[in-house]
Amino acid sequence: MESPDLYTKLLDLVDQHSAHYTKIEHEPQGRCEIVSPMRGHDVSDAAKCMILVVKIGKKSKKFVLAVVPGNAQLDLNAIKALFDGTYISFASQDIAEELAGSVAGTVLPFAFNAGLELIVDPSLKDHEYIYLNAAKLDESLKLLTSNYLRITDPRFERITQ
Repeated sequence: MESPDLYTKLLDLVDQHSAHYTKIEHEPQGRCEIVSPMRGHDVSDAAKCMILVVKIGKKSKKFVLAVVPGNAQLDLNAIKALFDGTYISFASQDIAEELAGSVAGTVLPFAFNAGLELIVDPSLKDHEYIYLNAAKLDESLKLLTSNYLRITDPRFERITQ
């Protein structure tokens, strides 16, 4: 389910915002710690993207796209607390892929789906560039972090341990 449409949407978005980026082709891989050396950068420069479900009470839930540096550990309790949630977990693979529009390992740090709330750890600002799989397992983008933040205007919250 690699998404050529999402790939095109991504490139159109960064081009529309005159963002500085470089395409990087590599062996198919979706895990930050494995693909980062293939792309020639430290794992901390990768944008690790995870989709979570936060239950709020018994009948309400929120889906969150959490973006952290590739070497960081996500703090689920911090995200749960942001929403006064009663439960938090990673979204199931089928729900995550549906919300992301791409397969696991290629989730973009952009919330193209209105059902996702984008939350970025502020430590991502410490990196000049972020590296992300471009909705494909065999191609990534090296993107100026300042351009990413300008395009997304994300909610910043400390969500790493």
